[in-house]
Amino acid sequence: MADGTNGSNGKSAEAAAGTAPEQTQVQVQLVGQYIKDLSFENPNVGKMVEARGENPDLKFEINVAAKRVGQDMYESAIQFRSNASAKVGVIYDLELEYAGLFRIQNIPEEALEPFLLVNCPTLIFPFLRRIVADVTRDGGFPPLMLDPMDFGALFMRRKQQEAASKAKS
Repeated sequence: MADGTNGSNGKSAEAAAGTAPEQTQVQVQLVGQYIKDLSFENPNVGKMVEARGENPDLKFEINVAAKRVGQDMYESAIQFRSNASAKVGVIYDLELEYAGLFRIQNIPEEALEPFLLVNCPTLIFPFLRRIVADVTRDGGFPPLMLDPMDFGALFMRRKQQEAASKAKS
């Protein structure tokens, strides 16, 4: 019978012989998530009554960091800062560091940094977003609703800046 098969139902000779290499699958578990630091200051609330209707100047910055905290355990954190000001001065100043503790196994070393600085923050960002909205609302202001973040673009920008600074050295 000349049908082009080798009698192993289309499997490779290695697989049929039981010698196919096993692939180890990356395993990720979100062990916990938590507020590491939270500060909200509302220093000019008395002056705000006089300046009602004025559009505030709103600035914010966001950074990510990660570190190993044990065997296969990593912390990935988002550092968020927002400052709203107007002619009367600072309206509010908000600082929040929100983190997740992740158990990560069988990940290639070259994939670990991007995973910790892109994938992990993407998982915990919705919780940071909710806290920011609640804190600003509870501070007496309209809730600050953050747009979704592209942590991949943030990571790539950081890598480009590191490469540019190395090239200058």
